[in-house]
Amino acid sequence: MKKIKRSLLFLAVILALAACGQEDGSTAPVLPESSQAGSDSPDSVPAPLPDGSLQPDGGLQSPSPGIVVEDDSLPPREGMVRSRLTNEWVDPGVADTRPIAVMIPNESNAIPHYNLSKASVIYEANVEGRMSRMMAVYEGWQDLEKIGNVRSLRTYYAFWAFEWDAFIVHFGGPYFINDLIAKEDTQNIDGNLDSDAGAFFRTSDRPAPHNGYASGAGLADVIRQKGYPLAYRNLTDADHFRFTGKLNPNTLAQYDAEAKNATYIDMSGCYPLTRCYFEFNEEDGLYYRSQHLSGGSDGPHVDSNGTQLTFKNILVQYIKYEELGEGYLAFQCHDTTRDGWYFTNGKGIHVNWEKTSDYGATRYYDDYGNEIVLNTGKTMICIVEEDDNFTFR
Repeated sequence: MKKIKRSLLFLAVILALAACGQEDGSTAPVLPESSQAGSDSPDSVPAPLPDGSLQPDGGLQSPSPGIVVEDDSLPPREGMVRSRLTNEWVDPGVADTRPIAVMIPNESNAIPHYNLSKASVIYEANVEGRMSRMMAVYEGWQDLEKIGNVRSLRTYYAFWAFEWDAFIVHFGGPYFINDLIAKEDTQNIDGNLDSDAGAFFRTSDRPAPHNGYASGAGLADVIRQKGYPLAYRNLTDADHFRFTGKLNPNTLAQYDAEAKNATYIDMSGCYPLTRCYFEFNEEDGLYYRSQHLSGGSDGPHVDSNGTQLTFKNILVQYIKYEELGEGYLAFQCHDTTRDGWYFTNGKGIHVNWEKTSDYGATRYYDDYGNEIVLNTGKTMICIVEEDDNFTFR
């Protein structure tokens, strides 16, 4: 289902079957109610069935392994609001402050990372030489003492950073980012510029370029000096993702047989150097990331403090690309014709995605045209080239 012809054929079949089902009186799956960032109302929960379980349109039919239910309908402290990145409860000052989007390499010389596990959303895509590079999107970043290490930018990451109205944090980049960086609305902090140098520092434990880091306090100082607003600029969608609360989790059970078992997701066919994979933990309902790197570091992908990267949601997004020469790539971030997968709670469904403007959010839809509902928590977005393959089981 990677290539467009196959995607369109699959979608046509699904729509035809959906139409037939509606004639028979059946309907497309009903998604859980959203608990969006900024909403003051508690999560909407369907009425229970006689046995105490929830209606199938809420996703949760009965307690089962891997389905973690928690009453998070009220904030832990008065005044807290929902995060637009994770739907977790956060302080208003955190929610109202624009995030940072940090370019982070993932080769063996860059391991271990610092504070990568604290990112709310992580994108991963290939750069030249089939190396993968991450863009970590952080909220509540001002107190982080060491972030990174930090490397150079590629244009496609900038378009994903725009979706969050994030400050782009990087060390330079190839010449073809220049026009994008020069745009009036682009706000970035570049470690190669003398004016931005106060946000970064280098250590002596690794050779350059693997020893460059940013600090939250330094970034805040440079942002103030450059006159960038910390508050959101109303360029982006406040409801970037649709979320449901932990009391009414999306188990994908409403998709019946269309939802496939996915307790192990192997991305080695897409990222041949890191060969990362995700394993579902039924105890906490999270996917744990591991990877294989040449020169060591095989096994759990952990931060410098030993914390393994975990995610509640995993999105795999097939994307059209072209080579620019010297190994550099260009990804078609704006599109309405590509597909992918959504994984959560040990299950996965096929999705289609679209992005129609620079600052507009990438939207993901099920095969019935419904925008998918993510579970509260962190999200990993794996950007994969349209002719690559991954597996899950």
